[in-house]
Amino acid sequence: MQRITAQNAPEAIGPYSHAIRTGNLLITSGQIPIDPSTGSLVADLIEDQTNQVITNLKAILETEGLSLMNVVKTTVFLKDMSEFSQFNSVYEKHFESHKPARSTVQVASLPLNCRVEIEAIAEFEN
Repeated sequence: MQRITAQNAPEAIGPYSHAIRTGNLLITSGQIPIDPSTGSLVADLIEDQTNQVITNLKAILETEGLSLMNVVKTTVFLKDMSEFSQFNSVYEKHFESHKPARSTVQVASLPLNCRVEIEAIAEFEN
């Protein structure tokens, strides 16, 4: 097992790693819409927050030579399920034709009162 820290992702706001590599898997911690250059949340719109979360996930994946195309599963936490369609439109643009398995749940609250958090599992090619 190897702890991964990505230079282009926001610093963890708690006692956890950006990701853990175990075997041929990279398992990311949940990412929230923090802009790594400012350390602050991006605009309050679900679309902007979703873009930033996926940008943060990409930074972690790229640290290990991976991309969104290596993602096999995501788990999405939404503060408000009524924003599901807006979230989906942004998510789909990033993943294009690659459609990893996904779970989406509504939660009562997220860190820093953000609107979306996403964690991912990616697979290294053999």
